Amino acid sequence: MPKRTTHTYSSEDAAPDGPQSDLFVYYCKHCGTHVLITDTQLQRMPRRKTDKAYVLDKKKHVTRLKTNEAGKFLLKRGEGKLEKQFRMTCKECGLLVCYRSEEGLDAAPFIYIVDGALSSVAAETNPQDAPVPPCISQLEGGLVQVAIEVEDRAQRSAITRVNADDVRVTVAAPAARGEANSELLEFMGKVLGLRLTQMTLQRGWNNKSKLLVMAEATNVYIIRGWGYL
Repeated sequence: MPKRTTHTYSSEDAAPDGPQSDLFVYYCKHCGTHVLITDTQLQRMPRRKTDKAYVLDKKKHVTRLKTNEAGKFLLKRGEGKLEKQFRMTCKECGLLVCYRSEEGLDAAPFIYIVDGALSSVAAETNPQDAPVPPCISQLEGGLVQVAIEVEDRAQRSAITRVNADDVRVTVAAPAARGEANSELLEFMGKVLGLRLTQMTLQRGWNNKSKLLVMAEATNVYIIRGWGYL
């Protein structure tokens, strides 16, 4: 069997320090919150072919996570195949950072780290320097429009993905009949630091594809920090 090293921490959330530390700390790419401590570098981990997620083997490497549980999701992977994911999000901002295949964290042999979700430094770049994805557009009068795709009936509200087409957000309420709209607006207001009166849905009151218009253009920089996940 390979030689194992035991690491002792002085507190639950303590991060390693000192020039001789052989541990690596990774932070949420969006808000800079500490998410993971491990004894291997992210770029050295193998990657999945399906979504390019990094594969962290818990049997081989130290794995200390500081995340919230975001519930179970089923994804289609080819014809007749379903992949089960138990997702974990950043405690501070709700960004999807990793997932596993088993319900219990202790029973899961692997943690799959979402490509682009973590950074090796707390503030890798100034969010204002990050590129704006096409799903976010500037309108006249200083307004900002964001295309949102809602994944309803989840366990909690969370940002799960940002790509060219939309910002994907999970909510607990069903999207039909507009029941998810209040939950979506409250969550986005919390993430963006906006009041409900500063946001409006211009499209998608009764379906999953929505257009959110914000009154404060400067808050687009917060979404820039999410990057393309």
